[in-house]
Order: sequence, then C-alpha cells, then structure tokens
Amino acid sequence: MRFPAAAALLPLLLLAGCSGIPRDPEPASAPAVDVLLLGEQHDAAGHARTHERWVTTLADQGRLAGLALEMAEQGTSTAKLQPTASEQQVQLALRWNRAAWPWQRYAPAVMAAVRAGVPVAGANLPKDRQRQAMRDDLLDGRLPQPALAAQRQAVREGHCDLVPAEQIPPMARIQIARDVAMAHTVASLARPGKTVVLLAGAGHVRPDVGVPLHLPATLSVRPVELPREETGRDYCAELRKQMEPRK
Repeated sequence: MRFPAAAALLPLLLLAGCSGIPRDPEPASAPAVDVLLLGEQHDAAGHARTHERWVTTLADQGRLAGLALEMAEQGTSTAKLQPTASEQQVQLALRWNRAAWPWQRYAPAVMAAVRAGVPVAGANLPKDRQRQAMRDDLLDGRLPQPALAAQRQAVREGHCDLVPAEQIPPMARIQIARDVAMAHTVASLARPGKTVVLLAGAGHVRPDVGVPLHLPATLSVRPVELPREETGRDYCAELRKQMEPRK
C-alpha cells in the first residue's frame, strides 16, 4: 500500500454524512444565516442542480455574500473578475483542476455567483500543506477527544478498513487541516445580513467533527446534508484496486 495514494482518495471516499444534519430544505423558505454549508456526495448527479438552486436563489434575493469551494485551493478567488467574465477566466482565477473536479458539474453554481458580482473563493488546503499536516500532531488538539476519535473512525470506515492503523492519525490530520482552511475562507467572506455558501463533501459539514467546529462563534451556521444517491459503484473495490502494489 502506498500512503499518498490513499490520502488522495479522501474526497472520493468520505461521502457519508451525519444523520442529524438537516437535508436539503428549499432555499426560499430557509431561515437567514451567516453561513450555509452544503454537504454533497461528490458523484451524485442531482447535487449540482441543488448547488445552483441555492446559489441562484440567494443571489436573486440579494442575500449571497460569497461562495467558498472545497474544489479549489485556498488563496484563489474570482474577486478581481467582472460579472461578465468567461468560464475560462473563472477557471484560471480559481486554478481549477479539471482532472480532480469536473468543471461542468460545478460551473452552474460558480457562474451564478460570478454573474451576481459575488466572490467565489477556493477553500481547500493546498496540496503541499496537506503533506505538512500529516506530521503536525498539534492538529489533534483542534478537536475534542470524542470528535478526534470520530474523525479517525470516519477515515477508517471511509477507506474500507484497508489502511494500516498507524496511518489513520496522519490521514485524520489532513481532514482536520482541510476543515480549518475551509472555515477560515468562509469566515473571510462573511458579511452582515448575508449568507456565505460552502460547497464541500458531506463529511466536512458535520457539526460534530467538521467545518462548524472551526468557525467563529459569532457566526450563525446551518449545515445541510444533501440526500445520498445510489450510484451503483463499489467504492471499496475501487480503492482496493488503486492500492494494489504497482508491478
């Protein structure tokens, strides 16, 4: 097994949400909050339409403060672009990785925010800092002990119990560091009387282990887990194949 390859699969495999999170209420009737966290299943076809519906509705109501994305790295932004910017300009501004994240899936929500003159910002931890996070045991202290145990269990289950036990803590640190980075980006976009939307995997919006734990207490937060969709894929079989020793 090669640890870097396993770590790279976290966005794919940590698809399950937390059963206590509200599921996809209609945006027009949703209460006003400072932060809306939309937790998606990365390969669920219907979730992209839900992203667009939320972003468009909030923008039309003048309630959208900004759009933060797990799908782009922290430090990237469309803030300097005009509302008339092309999709190519937006992708360049966000340094979009089409191999990792299919642009056409996220383009409707992203472009709706751009057209509304609202900044779209990358929120994910850059790859080089993810490698550093694996060795940073101070990250373990960012979560209460029960939450840390739950995060490690989520990593273990998300990798189908195929990862050696000694690799679980470093991989959990990556998740914690990513949640911290997303929370910082979200907080930087917050504006009084408006709502910042974060698009991220369902595991990242969990209030017991995810982004909500790292947001300022002054912000009102609503995590929403989008309903799971059956894709017919065997994720554990895919992971097992990818983790086979290279010949």
